[in-house]
Amino acid sequence: MPTIENLNKGDVIATRNIGITRADLIRYAGASKDFNPIHWSDATAQSAELPGVIAHGMLSMGLAVDVVTEWVEDPTAIIDYQTRFSSMLPVDETTDSFDPARPFENPNAGAQLEVTGKIGAINEETKVVRVDLSVTNPSDDDARVLTRAQVQVQL
Repeated sequence: MPTIENLNKGDVIATRNIGITRADLIRYAGASKDFNPIHWSDATAQSAELPGVIAHGMLSMGLAVDVVTEWVEDPTAIIDYQTRFSSMLPVDETTDSFDPARPFENPNAGAQLEVTGKIGAINEETKVVRVDLSVTNPSDDDARVLTRAQVQVQL
C-alpha cells in the first residue's frame, strides 16, 4: 500500500488502456441486471439514435476506479468516488478472444478506455488522498467518457 509521505500532488499513479468487447457488455449486463438492449443490439441502439451499441456507464466507472484499487492494494481504502458521465463509449462488433483470467485485456476489443490516475490533493492530517482520473476514448479524439472523476483514498 502506498504511504502518504511518498506522494506529491501531480504524481501519476497509473495509466491503463482497457479493452472492452460486446461479450464483456453481456457479462456485465448479467452481473448488474441491466439488460437494456442498447448495450447489445445495434438495431435498438440505432433506433434510439445512438451510433451503435454503447458500454454501460457504470461499467466504465467501475473499470476506471479499478485502476485506483490496484494502486492502493486495498479496496476498503476507497472511501468515496464521484464522477459525471460525459460521453458514450460505442463498442464495435469484434471477434472475442476471451481469456477468463484477463477479461478486459482483449487485443480484439471493440472499444478502449484510457484511464490515468493522478494525485490531485493530499490531506496529511486526515491521511486522505484525492486521485483525479482522466477517462477517455482514444478512438474518439480522446473524448472524455467520465468528467470530474475523483476518488478519495484513506491511507
